[in-house]
Formats: sequence, C-alpha cells, structure tokens
Amino acid sequence: MSKLGSLGARLHRGEVGYDFVGNRKIWYGISILITITAILGLTVRGLNMGIEFRGGAVFTTPKHMTASVAETEGYGKDASGHDPIVQKLGDGSLRIQIAGIDTDKSDAIKDKLAKDLKVNTENINADLVGPSWGDQIANKAWQGLAIFMVLVVIYLAIAFEWRMALAALVALIHDITITTGIYALVGFEVTPGTVIGLLTILGYSLYDTVVVFDSLKEQTKDITKQTRWTYSDIANRSINSTLMRSINTTVVALLPVAGLLFIGGGFLGAGMLNDISLSLFVGLAAGAYSSIFIATPLVADLKEREPQMKALKKRVLAKRAQAAAEGGPLPAETADERYDDEPEDAHAVVGPRNQPASRNRGRGRPSGKRR
Repeated sequence: MSKLGSLGARLHRGEVGYDFVGNRKIWYGISILITITAILGLTVRGLNMGIEFRGGAVFTTPKHMTASVAETEGYGKDASGHDPIVQKLGDGSLRIQIAGIDTDKSDAIKDKLAKDLKVNTENINADLVGPSWGDQIANKAWQGLAIFMVLVVIYLAIAFEWRMALAALVALIHDITITTGIYALVGFEVTPGTVIGLLTILGYSLYDTVVVFDSLKEQTKDITKQTRWTYSDIANRSINSTLMRSINTTVVALLPVAGLLFIGGGFLGAGMLNDISLSLFVGLAAGAYSSIFIATPLVADLKEREPQMKALKKRVLAKRAQAAAEGGPLPAETADERYDDEPEDAHAVVGPRNQPASRNRGRGRPSGKRR
C-alpha cells in the first residue's frame, strides 16, 4: 500500500488525525477574513457583468482580417465610447463585443467599425442583446439560486437535522461569496457560463458536506449512552475519516478545471473558457475547504449548546480528569468502544462502526488533541 493510502486508512481508523474542531476558531477567523476581502471587492470594484446581463452588441468581421486585436480594441472604443472585448477567431475573423450600449446606436457603431477596418458594412454581422433580456436572465438566476437553497435546507433538515441544514447553508453562502468576490477582484466577465459554474460548485460543495454529515450522524447515534467521547470528539473523527476522500475528489476535479483556466484561457488565449473555469476552480477549492473547516465544526458548536450535550461533555471531562488523577490512560485513549464501558470480549476492541475487530486495527482514538 502506498504511503498516501496507508495514511488514509489510518485516518479512517482514527489512529492519526488533526484536531479540526478543536482549532475551529482559527479557521473561522481565516474564513471571516477571506469573506470580508471578497465583500470589499464586490463593494469597491463590483462585478464585470457580461453583455448578456447589461445588453449591447456583438460584431463579427469577415474572415482573414489583417487588423490586430489591439488595433481593433482602439477602433471599438472610438466608435462606441466603451471598452470592447475583442477576440480573434480560428478563421481569422474578429469578434468585437461591446456591452452597455443602446441597440439603436448599433448601426452607427457598425458603420464606424467598417470604415476603420476598411471592409464593407454589409460584411460585418451584428448580434444585438437588449438590456431587458439581460435583466430577465439575472432575475431567473437569482430565483434559481434561492429555490436551490430552500430545497437544500428542507432536505437536510429532514434527512439529518436543522443544525446540519443551517451549517450547510452557511457553507454554501461562504462559497458563493468567495467565488463572486474573486470575480470582482480579478475583473473577469460574468456570463451565463459563470452562473452555470456557480450552480455546479454548489452541488459539489453540498455533496462533500453531506458525506461528512452522514458519517457524523452514524457515529453519534446513542452518543449519550457513553462517557468516553464528546460530540466534538466524534465530529472531529468524522472529518478525519473522510479527509482523504475529500482531498482525492477535490484534486481530481480541480485538475481538468485548472487545464481549462490556466492552459486554455491563459496560455492558449481562449478567453471564453475563463467564464466558467474560474468559477469552477475557485468554487471547488472553497467548497472542499468549507466542508472540512466550516460546516462540521459549526454543527459541533451548535450541538454542544444543547443541555444533554453539555451534560455529556461534563461527564466525559470528569471521567478523563479522574483517570488522569489515578495515573491510568485517558478514556479517550483506550480502545475504540463508542457506547459500552466494557467490551463483551476482553481480547477484542471495537472498530469504528462499533463492530468487533482484531487488535491490529489500531487503537481507534478520536482524532485531534486530548480534551
């Protein structure tokens, strides 16, 4: 078995791990700082909305144009008074996109471009987009996002509980804010492809979060019947047991998206790929981060406000203090016995799913620092 695979197995068994829940305030602080930066970017710079949302015109020139992209950008600005986006297509024609102009001015702009580019006006194709159509697209996007959020909260509240639904909602809002803030800071154009990318990464982030929640729900069943672990201990173990799965799926998903963004959009100059690839790249990374560092620690915070969880934590800490005073091993460091103080078989330990297992499966301690 490879070292990475061995590490994943040890994380799953609880032999090693990082105390995500115990250090949650650090990650909360980092997330708040990143979110504030994103909000400042949205407030100060704003989003560079594409022609589909602001309205405008797209002019396509004949094939085999000799004018360069830089020259055409100057012609477009002189003709319209707006900064155009010019792309050279594979057949040598130029695609000139000018947003924020009235459609009734498109004929005058087309004539001026034809004169500067030294081509016949009839040879330039113009596609017009009205601002009202862009408003409809934006409204539909917001409506779809709101419906998605409501359905997610309802489903998670039924399948798990309202605290997990609330934590997942906070994580999704965190991912949206960071992704849109990055768009504002780098100045990439927001197009319908961007909206598609946002909805895609929300689904991915939710999937990653639900995987951890499912493990947490299973491991905390009848948690109050034992006095070894607190809710935070088991929440931390749930994160660690699914950590390698989250890392592997995120890396595999990011590799092709990175190819689109850095090679296709950057090196090869296919700017249209940036619309969707940036939202996917940032969103996938933010989604993996929020699933591990935000959603589950937040659930632990909310659960340990309950009276029964407070009482459980008090009993667990008292038992650990007693064991430490007597000079014996801490209860959380003994075999992985989740709900029974004494195993039925003195020569066996209990595995991570409360099933008998041999000693060579490891001690199964909950991940992280001692509590």
